[in-house]
Amino acid sequence: MAARIEHLITSGTFSLDGGTWQVDNNVWLVGDDAETIVIDAAHDADAIADAIGSRKLAAIVCTHAHNDHIDAAPVLARKTGAPILAHPDDMPLWELTHPDREPDGALADGQRLTVAGTDLVVLHTPGHTPGGVCLHVPELDTVFTGDTLFRGGPGATGRSFSDFPTIITSIRERLLPLPPQTVILTGHGESTTVGTEAPHLQEWIAAGH
Repeated sequence: MAARIEHLITSGTFSLDGGTWQVDNNVWLVGDDAETIVIDAAHDADAIADAIGSRKLAAIVCTHAHNDHIDAAPVLARKTGAPILAHPDDMPLWELTHPDREPDGALADGQRLTVAGTDLVVLHTPGHTPGGVCLHVPELDTVFTGDTLFRGGPGATGRSFSDFPTIITSIRERLLPLPPQTVILTGHGESTTVGTEAPHLQEWIAAGH
C-alpha cells in the first residue's frame, strides 16, 4: 500500500528584508502508520509532533529556507531524532534563522527519499530561493511545490535571493512537464493540478511576477 498524505496548517510570521508578515503555512506528512516524513516544519513543533504521534519520523524536509518554513525544524528534530534535510544553495537563508544549527543532510536534484515504500523525488527548482526544491511523488500523482508554484501562479520573487526568470525556468522545465493530473500541494493556500496551471504560463511571463 502506498503512503498517505496528511495536512496541518500552522500560523506564525515570515520575516525578510526588514519586514515581517503574518502567514499560515501548510505542513505535509507523507507516510503510513509506522513512519512518516515531514515537509516544511513551520511554526509549531508541538502540533507537528502530535500529528506524528508514535510513528518514526524519517526526515524533516525543507522545500526552502525562508524562516516560516524552517522555524520549528530544530525543535522538531530534537523531539524526534529526525534529520533535517535542505538544499545547500539555501544556506545563506538558513543561517538568517538558525545561525548555530546546520541542517543534518543535503538535498540534491534527482535524489530519492523513501518512506513507507514510496519514493519522493527531489526536483531542484530555484527562483523563489536559490535552493528551493519540490518533491514529486509519482505513485501518489502528487508534487509538493513549497513556494515555487501556487494555485494561480509562481511564488514571489520580489525579495532578496529570488529571481523571476529563474522561477519561470524551474516551473517550465521541472513542473509543467509532469502529468496533467498531478496534484500540486503548496506551501501556503489551496491545492491545484499541473493541468490547471500549465495553460497560464505565458500570462505569468507577461505579468512579470
